[in-house]
Amino acid sequence: MEPIKEADGSQKPQFFYGWYIVAVGFLANVASTFTLASTLSVFLKPLTEDLGVSRGVFSLLRSGESLIGAGLAPLVGSLVDRHGGRLLMTFGAVVVGAGFILLSQVDEFWQFALVRWSLVSVGDAFIGSMVINVTIARWFIRRRGRALALSSMGIGFGKVGMPIFAAALLAWLGWRFTWAAFGLVTLALVVGPASVYMRRRPEDMDLHPDGRPNPFGESPSSGKKPSQLSRLALSEEAVWSRKEAMRTRTFWLMVFIIGIASIGVTGLNLHVFSHVTDIGHPPVVAATVMSVIAFMQLLSPLFWGFLAERIEVRKAAALQFSIQAAGLFIAISTSRIGPLYLGFFLYGIGLGGNMVLPDIIWAGYFGRLSLGTVRGLGILLTHSFSAIGPPFFGFLFDLTGSYLFSFSLFILALVSSAFLSLLLRPPQK
Repeated sequence: MEPIKEADGSQKPQFFYGWYIVAVGFLANVASTFTLASTLSVFLKPLTEDLGVSRGVFSLLRSGESLIGAGLAPLVGSLVDRHGGRLLMTFGAVVVGAGFILLSQVDEFWQFALVRWSLVSVGDAFIGSMVINVTIARWFIRRRGRALALSSMGIGFGKVGMPIFAAALLAWLGWRFTWAAFGLVTLALVVGPASVYMRRRPEDMDLHPDGRPNPFGESPSSGKKPSQLSRLALSEEAVWSRKEAMRTRTFWLMVFIIGIASIGVTGLNLHVFSHVTDIGHPPVVAATVMSVIAFMQLLSPLFWGFLAERIEVRKAAALQFSIQAAGLFIAISTSRIGPLYLGFFLYGIGLGGNMVLPDIIWAGYFGRLSLGTVRGLGILLTHSFSAIGPPFFGFLFDLTGSYLFSFSLFILALVSSAFLSLLLRPPQK
């Protein structure tokens, strides 16, 4: 595409197509909130009562979903590197939508688990954040932080209204028709936009990342020297195989940092609604607590995205984990409603960084050309960690009658991730 010429002969830059990719990612992220543990947590009590299972056994559902997503990640990563996200996301949305509609027809817990594992989890792997973020990372380099942040705000947008929306549908329609409604909305949000607008990389349309022939051109706000920019260019265009990535210290440190934090994130997401009601607050308070977390996930990614464009991303990651830990500590220190909201408000700010910073690190350290391959392998391992979280929190609750011990261990994991983030360094190809 050539720039548009004005009447005086000057050139007016066209709207960069990459922002269409970001918009599709936003919609897909909104749809993905239907599958998240935070949404499932609203259904935890009515489903465990109707289907006759304990919270610990029900939590195994999320572990199975995490393991399925982990197992599919290397395959999906390779496919998105080769073919892009258009067909993957369209296929995934159809499968997820059909799965949600079938959930409205189950009568036993094993049927519910079978549909979630065979359809919802499989389809979600094809429309999830990896496909979206890998594609966006190919379209943007200098503006990658803000592009990923804008796309990931779809998750925050969905989470803000999801607990209240789901709770209202539960009261009005019951849990069966609520799942069917989720299926129809998923089809509407993803199938059309993905099939029309998704493209694999800018070079396929004779474009350049960021819409610039030289996205590493020195910017007054970048603060980077020419030598630093040259190293960034070499890193972005490097091609890594899985074996080469696995031989680096950076790869395994990233897996461990994200993995131990993910144990707590997935566990808390599923059990926070029940925790708030267990300490004496009504369901509406629990729903609004989840909305507070989600609201900060909606607002804070832009902050983290711009911050990562201006300071070392490893330092931004350390700050993110520290804020999460501080917020969670405040939230569990008392049952009073003021500190509860304040703590989860801070936790949500830190959690918003988790939507952006890991993908910026992966792309910046291992480049954009083989990002799906490397990222898919990383997700295989980090999702294996995250699968531990829901049953770990659930069975500890069954043993102790409280979530205090599991939440305290999560705080220790966040502090460890903050410290280890400072040790990250770009690998040498």
